[in-house]
Amino acid sequence: MRPIPRSLLAATAAAAAVLGAVLTAPSPALAAEVPGAGAYYVQSATTGLNAADSAGAVVQHNPKGNEDHQQWTLRASGTTAGSYVLESADTAGSCLGRSGDQARTMACTSDDAAWEVAPAGADQYTLKAPGAERYLTVAAKAPGANYPAQLVIGSAGGLAAWYLTPVAPTVRPMPSQGERSLDQVTFLTAHNAYANGVDGGFAPPFVNLVPNQRRGINQQLADGVRGFMLDIHQTPDGAILCHNSCTLVSRPVALWVDLQRMVDFLKQHPDQFVTVFLEDYVDPGVLRGELARVSGLSDVLYRPDRTGVRQNGWPKLADLLAAGNRLLIFTDHSRASDENAGLTRDSFGVMYQREWTVENYWSMGSGIGTSDWSCYSRWYGADTNIPLTRTETGFRPLFVMNHFRDATIASTATTDNTKVADRAQRFCLPGARKKPNFLAVDRYDLGDPASAVNRLNGYTYP
Repeated sequence: MRPIPRSLLAATAAAAAVLGAVLTAPSPALAAEVPGAGAYYVQSATTGLNAADSAGAVVQHNPKGNEDHQQWTLRASGTTAGSYVLESADTAGSCLGRSGDQARTMACTSDDAAWEVAPAGADQYTLKAPGAERYLTVAAKAPGANYPAQLVIGSAGGLAAWYLTPVAPTVRPMPSQGERSLDQVTFLTAHNAYANGVDGGFAPPFVNLVPNQRRGINQQLADGVRGFMLDIHQTPDGAILCHNSCTLVSRPVALWVDLQRMVDFLKQHPDQFVTVFLEDYVDPGVLRGELARVSGLSDVLYRPDRTGVRQNGWPKLADLLAAGNRLLIFTDHSRASDENAGLTRDSFGVMYQREWTVENYWSMGSGIGTSDWSCYSRWYGADTNIPLTRTETGFRPLFVMNHFRDATIASTATTDNTKVADRAQRFCLPGARKKPNFLAVDRYDLGDPASAVNRLNGYTYP
């Protein structure tokens, strides 16, 4: 067994040096009553999406760094005293403005391009037309629909709250090993960790030929993987690890078997912390029975719902390790459906992921061809709205950053995994306004995504 890489919890000096050169460019502080002049994303506090110039219309788009006309330079207006303009970083002289009830781009010298910028609490701002109670706002959505893309000019209220997210944020050095909180740390995470072709079958024969990983759970643990994404389906044998369904799967592995591997590892390595994400298709009673088969689980299971995390924030990782609270389990299942069934998963220690994390949409596209690097919430749509930017008083959700394709092709995964740090820095960190805590990839053995984890563990994003 390989030694456990200490670098997953502390960045190397080389990574810190690179970080200092790349990410610590000065930028205006957002604590000021009016942000300082500089380059920003104009980001809806409701949806987490960015204002973008689309052929003259100003619309909501998925955060996409500098590739989609989403960057604006804030500066004092030259025409209206006490007001500001937001000039497109791509088109000199073109500013975010208003025409009637719609947001449009126009000449920066126009009176309709001027905005009064005022704080709206929680690091948010309003953009108001000078001399009128008219605000840049997201249009109200119809039942069963997404929020409209076109931004409008309307009344004050929650839909008129905006983040001005710096394009080049100032970051801070990582706290010392004993002082960093759980939400300041990034963990290497294996997408579909069970689908490895080593521990057992995970799909029908043809799909088995394209595993998401190439190493078994024990080797993943030895290699420094600390986050594990697992799909579970219900069969007469209990909760089984399978992709899409367990039909025609030979030698499938039960959930309790992989969890036992993790618990055994944690007993042998008391300085390590592991997180499990369940894509969960089983009844709560079946899951409870499966967990009951894991020897020693209660000794290491972490229950943030019982320790005041929502009121006080995430504890220090060192304190969790000292207390033996070293295995955190999430489910993507719905609390409401469990309440209807009469048994909630968090009653036996499995946390509902949507209550404790945010997560970007899972796919960058097919396994070949073009890719979509935009970073937006997996849970944004007609029926739900949990923006990546969600933060509560005293509590910041953990951020799960997915970085993989629909299908796992080795050459594509190699290339993608060499670019994950760049995507995190330019797309996902500003898209979520927080640092990724779980960097989820296919074929973690290709392209060295561990180096990206090291780099992210070299700083905090305030």
